Amino acid sequence: MENNIRQIRKGMKISQEELAQRCNVTRQTINAIENNKYDPTLSLAFTLSKNLYTTVDHLFIFEEGD
Repeated sequence: MENNIRQIRKGMKISQEELAQRCNVTRQTINAIENNKYDPTLSLAFTLSKNLYTTVDHLFIFEEGD
């Protein structure tokens, strides 16, 4: 599943570390999600969307077969 987290985060001028702290996860978790190596839990997806001031639908791009 692709995502727009990196683009939105950079647009807000916040680091992976800052987003991680806001979401109560490690920087490595944010990095793995941004690089499509880890799909977050539904709870974390909502936390990310809240902290990036957007919707889950805007953060994640669902494609058939995912």
